[in-house]
Amino acid sequence: MENRKLSMNQLKVVSNSPLKLSPLVLGKWHVNELTQAKFEELINAALDVGITSFDHADIYGGYTCESVFGQWMKGNTVLRDKIQLISKCGIKLISDQRPSHRIQHYDTTKAHIISSVEQSLKNLQTDYLDLLLIHRPDPLMPVEEVSAAFSQLKEQGKVLHFGVSNFTNIQFELLSKYSDQPLVTNQIEISLFKSEAMFDGTLDYLMANTINPMAWSPLGGRENVMSLVENQEVKRIAAKYGVETGNLLLSWLLKHPSAIIPVMGTMNPERVRSSVESLNTDMEREDWFELLEIARGYPIP
Repeated sequence: MENRKLSMNQLKVVSNSPLKLSPLVLGKWHVNELTQAKFEELINAALDVGITSFDHADIYGGYTCESVFGQWMKGNTVLRDKIQLISKCGIKLISDQRPSHRIQHYDTTKAHIISSVEQSLKNLQTDYLDLLLIHRPDPLMPVEEVSAAFSQLKEQGKVLHFGVSNFTNIQFELLSKYSDQPLVTNQIEISLFKSEAMFDGTLDYLMANTINPMAWSPLGGRENVMSLVENQEVKRIAAKYGVETGNLLLSWLLKHPSAIIPVMGTMNPERVRSSVESLNTDMEREDWFELLEIARGYPIP
């Protein structure tokens, strides 16, 4: 790892906490679709450019993706203290892997959180998670039980840090009020094509509380990206900064002062390698707003 392009001392401090993640995180949503050889190529591409943080969820791939990573982890245990593993829990899918689930629903009881984490640790073949997120806000969330689960997992050394995903500000505040463990992030959908969080107070709230947001689907989906590839103004801006369209959209996101941590979903090793170009692009303000106008189809008020 010492020869990687991004060294360990370039990890990003998250929310003024002891947690450090790589500035770009690689998501593992569809890796069950890859052969083991292709999966290893993807992981190696990430490590080659210093992307050392990997985002999982118990449900990804119908409860199979964590085990795909675990097979790689089994042969690379020497790297465990140089990578950061994130996982999520709280959703119960209808799946052949979980025949007892009658209907898709949420479960944030203490028992389910703990059992989910223990299964994730087994699947990932590791002793601990660097970060655990509650995957979706649960209308029946027993906040005291969530807090108790977090405290137990922390005391046992099974989870080092905690956060949430897709929470509103008031839901984040509610759980923060009851949790003995600080919430260090809210992973939400943010992109050029899904920018509401920049205007509805979501990112302002996180900034006011010194919380770094994580962004899932940071490019807004393949169809949206492809819709911009031949746009002449987008091509001009991309050429100005010397980046391809996807990396331009990452740079757009990284410009926001909340210090967003994008979670990339690509399974293309070359795109993973090139993604770090976005970290060196300081987009000018007018270019930033021009891209927003192009995506929206109308100027800002």
